[in-house]
Amino acid sequence: MSGIAAVRPDLAFAAGPLGLGTSAARIAEQFAPRSAPSPDQDPAYAEREWGDGSASPLYCPAVRRADEPLAEEVDRRLVAWAADCGFEGEGLDQIARATLGRLVTLAHPDSSDPDRLLIAAQLNAVWWAADDYYADDSSLGASPTELPPRLALVMAAMDPVAPAGEFSEPLEEALRADPIRVGFRSAVDHLGRHGSPVLVQRVCYSTFAMFAIWGAYAAWRHTGRYPPAWEYLAARQHDSFYTSMTLIDAVGGYELPAPFYYDPRVREEMMRAGTATVLVNDLHSVAKDAADENPVCNMVLQIAADRNCPVSEAVETTVALHNKIVREFEEGHRALLSIPSPELQRFLAGVRDWMGGGFEWHATNPRYGS
Repeated sequence: MSGIAAVRPDLAFAAGPLGLGTSAARIAEQFAPRSAPSPDQDPAYAEREWGDGSASPLYCPAVRRADEPLAEEVDRRLVAWAADCGFEGEGLDQIARATLGRLVTLAHPDSSDPDRLLIAAQLNAVWWAADDYYADDSSLGASPTELPPRLALVMAAMDPVAPAGEFSEPLEEALRADPIRVGFRSAVDHLGRHGSPVLVQRVCYSTFAMFAIWGAYAAWRHTGRYPPAWEYLAARQHDSFYTSMTLIDAVGGYELPAPFYYDPRVREEMMRAGTATVLVNDLHSVAKDAADENPVCNMVLQIAADRNCPVSEAVETTVALHNKIVREFEEGHRALLSIPSPELQRFLAGVRDWMGGGFEWHATNPRYGS
């Protein structure tokens, strides 16, 4: 199905003329402004304490589902999968301790299927592994000068290149030699068993955009020229939990049609949510990031450097920015509630749920306990 029939099957014959070019017009009609529902229809948001409670609270969506047995089952499957990919020793222990099953169970409350939740757990595991081992953590072998060629091979693992005769075998050997590359290939294959090629490519290309930003970070660390906070924040737009949020409909067992997914208002909502959640990550990661021998970029640290102010003051500025972005998301979501697309409304609710689940996971994960 395509056009409006894919979005509202009941309107497929009642929505206007048929023929080439008319499906886009009918989709546009669905995006025509309508009166917004009253604010009391909005889901609950709340101010939440975090860390040691000394900083101002974070304004976040409520958590809609916590299911510890389901989270444990996803984690069990994730650790078995990671071992099959070649992770071992400390690398495998890190995946086991990360409680990514809990993250995806909190962040995707509209799915109770452990195999679909495993898609998100797998991809988040290898995104994190690549970030730690390739980009961020010097003690784990991350190196600014080695990062770009490592990421180029990951891209080849995710989105297979065309055969190139005798040159294909060395590539295959390289892809099989690193558990992170094996994991990316396996996770994308698993996604493809549950979702269309459209969903696979959305995930691939949001990942590749994120990798481009990692290259900027690597340059900043290599040269020692750290960016001002505004430049870091601009880069963070495409290196955020937006990438994880591209899996919302795949995990939920449906597909948001492209005219909705790529509408500027929907993308702005996703960017807001992704950035808000990554600011939560930065707030919880200040101590770890500052302690690295080659400090990684962090919004709190960038603000403190720009303003030559105490970290505590930079924390308050970051909290205020986070809360502003979440309130803008809430307002934008309310404005889109009048659009009569079940898929769109489910997807936007999923984006909101990701923010709430992401906060809860960061606030309770030992990785960020310091």
